[in-house]
Amino acid sequence: MTYELGLHDGRVLRTRISHPADRTTYGPGIWSHILRDQLVVTDVEFWRCVQEGVLPDRGRPEVPAEALPAELVYLLINRVGLDEAVIAKMTKDEAVARLNEYWTEEA
Repeated sequence: MTYELGLHDGRVLRTRISHPADRTTYGPGIWSHILRDQLVVTDVEFWRCVQEGVLPDRGRPEVPAEALPAELVYLLINRVGLDEAVIAKMTKDEAVARLNEYWTEEA
């Protein structure tokens, strides 16, 4: 059986579950090959994942803790007239306050 894992950078990791023909266990060489070339992890990362559930770092982009909703960004650009660079530096509370300020000025 072959397992595949698609990564965020477009690579696909593949590994197979198989057993040596004589039913012996894997030697250190093949084990190192599987970890290094197929799973792309260190021995420490592999065992931390197995024993503690800690996933290896696969380069997944971190989501900002307080990302601005797309509609809020749209309104700040198209109604308020703010530049994207200015909006990118705002916290959610600042962005909402600026939009509220715009709505009260318009009334």
